[in-house]
Amino acid sequence: MLKIENVTKIFNPGTVNEKTALDNVSLELDDGDFVTVIGSNGAGKSTLLNAVAGAFFVDSGYIYIDDKDITRLPEYKRAEFIGRVFQDPMTGTAADMWIEENLSLAMLRGQRRGLRWAIHKSDRELYRIHLAQLGLGLEDRLTTKVGLLSGGQRQALTLLMAVLKQPRLLLLDEHTAALDPKTAAKVLELSDKFISEGGLTAMMVTHNMKDAIAHGNRLIMMNEGKIILDVSGKDKSDLTVDMLIEMFAKASGREFANDSALLG
Repeated sequence: MLKIENVTKIFNPGTVNEKTALDNVSLELDDGDFVTVIGSNGAGKSTLLNAVAGAFFVDSGYIYIDDKDITRLPEYKRAEFIGRVFQDPMTGTAADMWIEENLSLAMLRGQRRGLRWAIHKSDRELYRIHLAQLGLGLEDRLTTKVGLLSGGQRQALTLLMAVLKQPRLLLLDEHTAALDPKTAAKVLELSDKFISEGGLTAMMVTHNMKDAIAHGNRLIMMNEGKIILDVSGKDKSDLTVDMLIEMFAKASGREFANDSALLG
């Protein structure tokens, strides 16, 4: 469903700050795969998701979704079939707009907009049904400005907005890193629910090894812009944090040195 073929991305080329963020990366995802992506800081995890989302064009290589070459497709056009949740809960929503207005924008993603009322009574009933799935009482607060919500509520809303149109690919970029442990667990639970029930294909970047092991059917680890581990099936379900650290050391030739990942 997703094919990344020999993708390279270099930031600040030809300067003292030159950084090879993606180094000839190739990866294929089958329809329905839920892949967790782990690695130390600067390994290329978020850069990989940004490349797929179209936040920038890669320097070389190709990206395909459903056999369609999207390598040079602008980010706003990819948004028609890619849903995304960012690390910052403030990023995925419009703070000064009501909850129902944010949901309306999500429902209209990829469609032509015109000068007509965007929200009707039937829409509100549908929004209430969707919001009730979150278990946060937001279904009774449709006209509350999103900026008044807590970070956890806002991130849960962002997740709902990302999956409303059943995207071909869902990208979760450390989407629980800014949340307290209890709220993070709730958002991860909702992520599993939406991905499973919708049969979505998803990639989740996380700094937490336990979460990377516990969620999804496949785990990849990155280091210095390359994929150095790719584990799935029973091999993944049998993983422990200690095993993962040992596998990293063997594949990279050095110790895993990211305290937040080890202690998360």
